[in-house]
Amino acid sequence: MTATPVRLLLCDDHVVVRAGLLALLDSAENIEVIGEAGTGEEAIALTAKLHPDVVLMDLQLGPGIDGVETTRRLTTTPPPTPHVLVLTTYDTDADITRAIEAGATGYLLKAERPEELFAAIHAAAHGRTALSAPVASRVMANMRRPRPTLTDRERDILAQLAHGLGNREIAKALFISEATVKTHLGRIYDKLGVDTRAGAVAVAKEQRLLP
Repeated sequence: MTATPVRLLLCDDHVVVRAGLLALLDSAENIEVIGEAGTGEEAIALTAKLHPDVVLMDLQLGPGIDGVETTRRLTTTPPPTPHVLVLTTYDTDADITRAIEAGATGYLLKAERPEELFAAIHAAAHGRTALSAPVASRVMANMRRPRPTLTDRERDILAQLAHGLGNREIAKALFISEATVKTHLGRIYDKLGVDTRAGAVAVAKEQRLLP
């Protein structure tokens, strides 16, 4: 008895990448690509119309909502709710955490072998988690890593960063010097393992260090 094919919707903003994936998936057993989308909005509309079992989702989608927000919206829709399998080149802690928290069933890197991709699609269709080996390692490492401890002043500065304030504005808001702000920022970056303001805010939100 032949198994029912997994109905797949492909979402990637690069036409050439989509064409390559379509050609690759055409060789896979029991996987049927029922549609393709180039934006998050298009993926949401096609999902409502076609009811795929799995949405193969890139994270960076150009203009409009990104893959994480698209995943969040897809996984909170009324049944039949699709499983979302992320397929991306990005493997930062921030990207992985955001995607999983948004409801992604799996997270694969585009460097995976075709057989691994096919197996992950079938696993996702059954609600089973599928992670690339490097992603699984990072997830486990993050789970074992203790949360950084920030001082009250560092939390205050992070909160100001989250609102988009520059060093001078932060100094004025907190009645401290710009030099003190820079010193605290250096300590924050070290504790969070980042080197940019955006990275600090992203990690702080993931680890719920901000109110």
